[in-house]
Amino acid sequence: MIRNIIFDMGRVLIHWDPERLIARQGYAGEDAAILLREVFQCAEWQGLDRGRLTPEDALATMLPRLPAHLHAAAEHFVRFWWVEPLWPVEGMAELVRELKGLGYGIYLLSNATSRLHDYFDRIPGSECFQGKIVSADWKLLKPEHEIYETLFREYGLDPAACFFIDDNPANVEAGLCQGMQGAVFFGCMARLRGELRRAGIPVRE
Repeated sequence: MIRNIIFDMGRVLIHWDPERLIARQGYAGEDAAILLREVFQCAEWQGLDRGRLTPEDALATMLPRLPAHLHAAAEHFVRFWWVEPLWPVEGMAELVRELKGLGYGIYLLSNATSRLHDYFDRIPGSECFQGKIVSADWKLLKPEHEIYETLFREYGLDPAACFFIDDNPANVEAGLCQGMQGAVFFGCMARLRGELRRAGIPVRE
């Protein structure tokens, strides 16, 4: 019987769209392509999420790959992207609050830097979460099995009593291997609610 719902953050609770972040800073064309590739899609960004690199470490490697006129943008994205307005996923806060009202435990399992703790309470529905596992805090990343085991251990959760929602199929598959049920979120709330109901979780249609 499911008693706990585990949520990812980016592309589940909030829209995570680096191209939109770049455009909002006024960059387009080749400059936008360079920032996307050399900042958001690089190994250093993953190193930040793992907690292996500090912002200073990451920028020391990133900046030499960038033309000088993009250095300030890279620093902004690495150090401060989260101070900008967040984009909640439509209908997700309502689902989180409904699940909490039904008595389910609500938890977060996210690949993110430790700065998540500074902005998480700006996400609608965040008040419902009983616990968070943030990758950088533990030097682990989904879909590594150790990060799921950390979640279960830290909050005393039985995997068989957990339902995991993530936008990345590899992350959900890893959760299934750990004994959870789960669903890949493709951006469709109706589909997600249907999958929850099929798992015996009585959310509204």
